[in-house]
Amino acid sequence: MPMELKMLGWSILLGVAHLLLAAALSTAQRGLAWNASNRDGDTPPLTGAAARAERAFRNFLETFPFFAAAALAVVALGLGDARTALAAQAYFWARVAYLPVYLIGVPYLRSAIWVVSLWGLLRLAWTLV
Repeated sequence: MPMELKMLGWSILLGVAHLLLAAALSTAQRGLAWNASNRDGDTPPLTGAAARAERAFRNFLETFPFFAAAALAVVALGLGDARTALAAQAYFWARVAYLPVYLIGVPYLRSAIWVVSLWGLLRLAWTLV
């Protein structure tokens, strides 16, 4: 299996981990009754790690569709090589590192890690143009 597809599969699982962590932290803060409700009305704002987990998840969702499309297109067109494999791995591992760094609140390191994931994404896309 091409590395780009392996990293896509692992990125899907990472997205699920983001989802579950954000949901667990928001439920811990807002309560099980809120989670089980229809959530009509005003939602109490999240704070601390729960808010950071939610923002990290949203940030993941902003880049993942582009990564998925680029990885699938590279493989479908037979354009994969060592550079695209490295790019896919850079995206994935940077996204893995991004979550705990964001949760503990390290601002500049978080941004640097995001740039690495963006490089991986753009490197894959560059292969297609």
